[in-house]
Amino acid sequence: MTDTIFALSSGAPPAAIGVIRISGPRAGAALEALAGRLPQPRYASLARLRDQQGALLDEALVLWLPGPNTETGENVAELQCHGGRAIVAAIEAALGLLPGLRRAGPGEFTRRAFANGKIDLAQAEGLADLLEAETELQRQSAMAMAGGAFSRTVEHWRGELLQLSAALEAVLDFADEDDVATLPADFAMRIGALEDQLAAWLTRPRAEALREGFRVVIAGPPNLGKSTLFNTLVQADAAIATPIPGTTRDVLTRPVSYEGIPFLFADTAGLHDATDDAVEAIGIERALEALDRADLVLWLGPEGEGPPGAWEIASQIDREDSLVKRHARHRISALSGAGIDALRADLIATARQAMPKPGEAALNQRQHDLLRDAARSLGQARREVDPLLAAEGLRLARVDFDALLGRTTTEDMLDTLFGRFCIGK
Repeated sequence: MTDTIFALSSGAPPAAIGVIRISGPRAGAALEALAGRLPQPRYASLARLRDQQGALLDEALVLWLPGPNTETGENVAELQCHGGRAIVAAIEAALGLLPGLRRAGPGEFTRRAFANGKIDLAQAEGLADLLEAETELQRQSAMAMAGGAFSRTVEHWRGELLQLSAALEAVLDFADEDDVATLPADFAMRIGALEDQLAAWLTRPRAEALREGFRVVIAGPPNLGKSTLFNTLVQADAAIATPIPGTTRDVLTRPVSYEGIPFLFADTAGLHDATDDAVEAIGIERALEALDRADLVLWLGPEGEGPPGAWEIASQIDREDSLVKRHARHRISALSGAGIDALRADLIATARQAMPKPGEAALNQRQHDLLRDAARSLGQARREVDPLLAAEGLRLARVDFDALLGRTTTEDMLDTLFGRFCIGK
């Protein structure tokens, strides 16, 4: 944190403009070394950038942003130069020769913003998801988290918890005083109300569903059109479709977005009881594993033989020897396109119910686990008659709230999170 870091924060060259960001105690000195002066704070200024030998590097707009009111909480300088490869490389080389400066690592600017209290951990996680967002639904959910929607909620919960803890501490410290000898009449009710709020968040769809997509597995015995349906749904010839049994040997997945909703479709090996082919046997085993991980299974096999909750799909309806199903949810032909639009619309409607609502913050696994633990601690505190044990339950819940916001963290966890960011962010 004592180093001054720099990196290209815009897209990879060539581009019209390249934005090189500098953050740290020597950001001002670095700007003065290249531009020859320190411009007026927070005003864009045109400057000629020169290296240590005085050679002209580029004409650029420069910004001087003294801390702590900056994105990282440190002194920041920005060089908005021309975005050619040679220009960006020359400016970065000149910066690297200045004392106290080094290239930034992945996510290091954002990590400094977190360390300096500009964002909390939940917002940083939302920002990481935002950078990886590929669909509109992912973007909206990540924006909500990065914008602090969940953080503000946790801060509210924490404030409620501190009030409850204060009331309990008053009982413990001044038990001989009549007016504080017992807990307030609404003490348990207030804890219960807080539990209910946490429970509502715990029932929300998870962020992993957004990031990985709604997982749809196409399954059934060989030669029932699984690969053809897979190709139709992913709108590409991703799987080899032939009348030869056992053509599909492994689980093949492809991500697709329908109406802004991310899907992950999986084609699987044909399921049957016995095979002498060792490779096909491995494919069948992996297909069964894929069924266990699926959010939804499209079952093309005999009616009633699919896994619980699977959709019965009558496939190849344009063939005279097609498998008959009395209660199929959809009847389709991937070759002619019959029934495909209805199936796709049904998939979209089902996945939309399983996904966070547009603009709604979604919890990741870490956040869900901490919130679940906090809810359990609150429940224990509500049921306790011993004030000391009740106070311990409230304290444990407060520790979980602090961990949600990053007030208690480990370096390994931070390294993993900020390693998801690109260099320059």
